[in-house]
Amino acid sequence: MDMLGSLKLWLKHDESRLAKTCYRCARGIMHFSIPVIPVLHPLILRVHLLISQVFTNTFRIIYWTPLFKSRLLTKPLNLYLYSGMPLVLGHLTIEMGDNCRVSGVSTLSGRSMNGKASRLVIGNNVDINWQNNIAVGGNVIIEDNVRLAGRVFLAGYPGHPIDAQARADGLPDLDSQAGDIILKRDVWLATGVSVMAGVTIGEGTIVAAGSIVTSDLPAGVLAGGIPAKVIKSL
Repeated sequence: MDMLGSLKLWLKHDESRLAKTCYRCARGIMHFSIPVIPVLHPLILRVHLLISQVFTNTFRIIYWTPLFKSRLLTKPLNLYLYSGMPLVLGHLTIEMGDNCRVSGVSTLSGRSMNGKASRLVIGNNVDINWQNNIAVGGNVIIEDNVRLAGRVFLAGYPGHPIDAQARADGLPDLDSQAGDIILKRDVWLATGVSVMAGVTIGEGTIVAAGSIVTSDLPAGVLAGGIPAKVIKSL
């Protein structure tokens, strides 16, 4: 253990008066800050935010957006990419329509299907929010005007086989475990929704936060739960 680590343990656990006094002093120094100075600190904050926004938007325009577009089969208009660039993994082709908004804090991955790339198709006016994970096993089709809130998981493939020994041996999942996912027009998946392979969600349907969709849902309903069931018609 290094000297700094030993000192921290001594400060936290030694019962001597010296150790306790030093610990209180260390915590006081650690939490110390100068008071907020009226006018000065609000002004500095505004300047800081302005500089951050200018830098972020400039980097988005000249770097992240064209870099991500070069990965697509299509050349969408008015793509708004924020918080960096999505992580793209595996054997995947991506097609995207116009006027989409995509968080860079997202993962798009594809599974090889008989040697062919999986296919992600995103329509027009689609929102893909932060920490979305879209795992494509064959096809994932997201039609126009779909909204994916934060932490949505489209699980087109599991990534591991069911057999425990095969998992331990590092073997890939089976083709039979993968399946298409289709989100029809105007679907809204709330925060934390997971959609399993082989599922189609009908036009205009809303799925409540935290739900897991394991089978098809009809159009125009509110669904929720684990597994998701129809709650009412909209």
